[in-house]
Amino acid sequence: MTIKTLIVDDEPLARQRIRQLIVHEAGFEVVGEAGNGLEAVTLIETLNPDLVLLDIQMPELDGFGVIEAIGADQMPPTLFVTAYDAHALKAFEVHAMDYLLKPIDRERFRQALSWVREHPQGRGNEDTRLKSLMSELAPPETKLDRIMVKTSDRWVLVKTSMIKWIEAEEDYVRLQVDGASYLVRHTMSWILARLDQEQFKRIHRSTIVNLDFVQELQPWNSGDLLVIMRDGTRLTLSRTYRNVFAEWR
Repeated sequence: MTIKTLIVDDEPLARQRIRQLIVHEAGFEVVGEAGNGLEAVTLIETLNPDLVLLDIQMPELDGFGVIEAIGADQMPPTLFVTAYDAHALKAFEVHAMDYLLKPIDRERFRQALSWVREHPQGRGNEDTRLKSLMSELAPPETKLDRIMVKTSDRWVLVKTSMIKWIEAEEDYVRLQVDGASYLVRHTMSWILARLDQEQFKRIHRSTIVNLDFVQELQPWNSGDLLVIMRDGTRLTLSRTYRNVFAEWR
């Protein structure tokens, strides 16, 4: 069985080094290279690799953003290859597939690929491990300034500052931006924890607003208020969340 491998790194020399190492490993075929996270998402979907060698620090969309865009349940088995060792111990604690540090040691690389060769599917427990790893390495205090969303035929990077409000839709949230809306698979709690808490406020269990797009509040009924957005949209501020605006009274 040949293990189709995708190399993802924004440094050409790093990609070249991985190619030089992997050519000596039986059973692996490099089917593509990506120089950034956006390219990686596209190639993962089109090439359907069996293994991704993934850098963490990349412009536009980092390694964790790639995993979020694809979804941990759909992400191929992944080996992190990075120059940053700050979270390596945590990666091993949650039994990540592997976490290789640059400059890559040949023997260490061979060990990692040997494990992949023995576990070619890399599924089952790896989904749980990958989710745990992401939780460890991308904690809630890391605020998002962009969110990757998928449309019918492409991926779009949405700046969080341009999101007017967010609505819950079952297991998804809908991002409302000027002239468009995007459905992404996250919970309200997950996304709120990763947004600027000074700018985004929860006004209802199913609604988060960007204060920059709020025009005024109006009395309504049963202690609730209406939040009038700058585009005229009327949203409900429930009594439970009225303290959100208490500091401005």
